[in-house]
Amino acid sequence: MRVIPIGPDDLESLTDYSRLTDVALRKVSEPEGGLYIAESSKVIGRALAAGHIPRSILLSEKWLDALAPALEPFPDLPVYMGDPATLEALTGFHLHRGALAAMHRPELPTMVDLLRDARRVVILEDIVDHTNVGAIFRAVAGLGADAVLISPRCADPLYRRSVRVSMGTVLQVPWTRMPEWPESREILDAAGFHVAALALDERAVTLDEFSTSAPEKIAIMLGSEGDGLSRQALHHADSTVIIPMLHGVDSLNVASASAVALWELRVRNLPGTA
Repeated sequence: MRVIPIGPDDLESLTDYSRLTDVALRKVSEPEGGLYIAESSKVIGRALAAGHIPRSILLSEKWLDALAPALEPFPDLPVYMGDPATLEALTGFHLHRGALAAMHRPELPTMVDLLRDARRVVILEDIVDHTNVGAIFRAVAGLGADAVLISPRCADPLYRRSVRVSMGTVLQVPWTRMPEWPESREILDAAGFHVAALALDERAVTLDEFSTSAPEKIAIMLGSEGDGLSRQALHHADSTVIIPMLHGVDSLNVASASAVALWELRVRNLPGTA
């Protein structure tokens, strides 16, 4: 590592951490593909373990020893170190998790490659809340689904809040952006997937009923927080599924619904499942 102490006079040069929003980081032309920010030593460690390449690290001194072993493969990596006040002046918030990393965005796989060996995938259509996206990725990782497909207008899984809420699992779970319908439906058909839409519909079957004869390959489709799934998405679904509710409650938050559906439709012969 190249540990570089920083002070108030150095803040103007560290634009990866100061002037660029998550959206701007994604669109920078150098490096190609853009950047994302990983926050906390745990998340940075998961990003490195997933093969993501860091551009630089920003941390307070007390976190240097904890991160040092993970950074050994990057002897020329600049590691900017400052006191808490300097780091807050740079980033605009208290860095209570101790470290940030500007990471190169990895190249996304194709949808065809992602589905090749999968049996359970989740489709996110136009979900706009980064907290929900992160929570769904955590459910996917914890409950054993294989991949996540996100629509062209879905929130970015590598947005800092999504990564943080997911506890870094967005860096472990395979995912990619899918093309528009009907092209995505054609790819799902070719891979042998049954598309199950979670939606309020009078023709929907209950989740427990659907699970009793669940197809071998299922794509669980979840819609936006306000309007749910689009008409086009519902048109391309094979089944519409509903989670039975009580006390006049018609639905769950989309992240909660994803966890319930993933548990009920889990692949039973995975390690740790019954």
